[in-house]
Amino acid sequence: MGTLSFKNRIAFNYIITTALLIFVVFFGIFSIVKYSVYSHINNDIKSEVRKHLTEIEIINDHIGLTHDHEWLEREHNTIAINPVFVQFYDKHGLIGEKSPNLKIKSLKFSKKAPDNQFFDTKLVNKSIRQIQVPIYQNSKKKGYLVIAMSLEDAQMVLKNLSNTLLISYPIILILLFIIARFIAGRSIKPINSIIETSNVITKDNLKSRIPLPQNKDELYILSETINNLLDRIENTIEREKQFTSDASHELRTPLTIIKGTLEVLIRKPRNHEEYEDKINFCVNEVDRLNSIVDQLLLLARFENQRQSLKIENVYLNGIILDTISRYSSKIQSKNIHVSSNFEKDYYIKSDDYLVSIIINNLISNALKYSKENTNLKINISDNYGKVECQITDFGIGIPSEDLLKVFDQFYRSKSNEHIEIKGTGLGLSIVKRLCDLLNIEIKISSQENIGTTIFLSFQ
Repeated sequence: MGTLSFKNRIAFNYIITTALLIFVVFFGIFSIVKYSVYSHINNDIKSEVRKHLTEIEIINDHIGLTHDHEWLEREHNTIAINPVFVQFYDKHGLIGEKSPNLKIKSLKFSKKAPDNQFFDTKLVNKSIRQIQVPIYQNSKKKGYLVIAMSLEDAQMVLKNLSNTLLISYPIILILLFIIARFIAGRSIKPINSIIETSNVITKDNLKSRIPLPQNKDELYILSETINNLLDRIENTIEREKQFTSDASHELRTPLTIIKGTLEVLIRKPRNHEEYEDKINFCVNEVDRLNSIVDQLLLLARFENQRQSLKIENVYLNGIILDTISRYSSKIQSKNIHVSSNFEKDYYIKSDDYLVSIIINNLISNALKYSKENTNLKINISDNYGKVECQITDFGIGIPSEDLLKVFDQFYRSKSNEHIEIKGTGLGLSIVKRLCDLLNIEIKISSQENIGTTIFLSFQ
C-alpha cells in the first residue's frame, strides 16, 4: 500500500468497500434464490402429502392407496420430469407399497429422523428431498408415508447461479477498479496542479498560483489556502527585502557621515575646539547608529514570539508615570505641560516589559514632535469592559495622506522639512508590531500643525 500512488490508493480503498458490499449482495441473492427453490419443493411435497393422506387404505396393518390407478399418474411413473417418489412403511419399518418410478429401489427410512421434517438424502447417488409422515388409525400409529422429490433441477439452478456470481464477481471488481481509478484521477487533478505549481515556485518566482477547481469542495479550499499562504510568503519576502534595503541605507548613512567627518578632520591640523566639535558630532552619530541597531534587534526579537510572552497583571498608571518621569528633562527643556487623567488604578493582563516599550515609544514620539510651550495629555478610561488609553500632543501633526504609512519601517513623514528632529522611523513600527503581538488595538488620529492622538485599547 505504501508504494501505491494516491490515485490507486483511493481506487483500492473504494474497491475493498465495494467488494464487501457486492459480496453481501451476491450472498443475499444466492440465499434468497436457494430459499425460494427449496420452499417451492417443500410446498410441492406438502401438497403431495396432503393428497396422499386422503387416499390411504389400511387393511390388516397393510398400508396402500385406495385406488391403484393413482400410481399411474405421470409423476409417479417417470423419473425424467419432475418425479414424485412415494413409499409406505409399516410401523415396524417394513416396506409397503411404493410408486412405480422407484422400481427396485426404495426410499430411505430412518427411525432417528424427526417426523414431518424435511431432510436431504440420496437415491442411487441422486440428491432428493424427502419427508416422513406418520400414519395413524384410531390414534394408533400404523406406519409412515415417505414422499420425496428430486433436487437435481434445484441444484442445477443453484450451481449455475453460484458459478455466474463467482465469475462475475472478479470481473465486476476489475471494471469498478478501472472506473474508480479514472474518476479518482479526475478528482485529484487539482493536486497535480498543486504539485506542478509548487515545482515552479522558487525564491525568485513567487507569482505563480494554483488554478482553483470549479467545484467548491475540499480541494478548492486546499488550493485557496495554499494560494493565500503563497500570498503571505510573497508579502513577507517583499517586506524583508524592503527592510534589508532600508536598514542598509539607514545604517550606511551615519557610517558615511562618521567616515567623512573623520577624513576631513585628519586632512590638516585643527585647534582643540574643532577636534572637540567634530568628535562630539561623531559620538552623536554613533549613538544614532546604536539606536537603529537596538531597534532593529528589538523588531527581530519579537517577530511572532507569542510563546515567550509573560502575561501578568500590569499596572498601567505606573508605567505611564515612570515614563513621564524618565523624560522630565526633555519636558522641562521644551516647557511642555503634561496632564494625566487617571480616575482610578488601571490593571491590564499583558506583558509588562513590552507594554513599557509601547508607552515609552509613544510618549517619546509625542514629546519629540511637540512644539515648545504646548500640552501633552494622557487619559485612561473604561469603555465597555476595555481599558483605553489616549496620548494627545499639540505638535507638528501628520498629513492625512501619510497616516497609513507611519507604521511602516523607516518611514518618517516629511523628514526633509524637519531635519532638526532626529529619528530612525522605527519607533511606530515597533509599537505596531508589539500591539499585534499583545492583541492591543491601536489607532491614530492627526491633523497637520494641530497635533496627534494615539488610541490604545487593551483587551
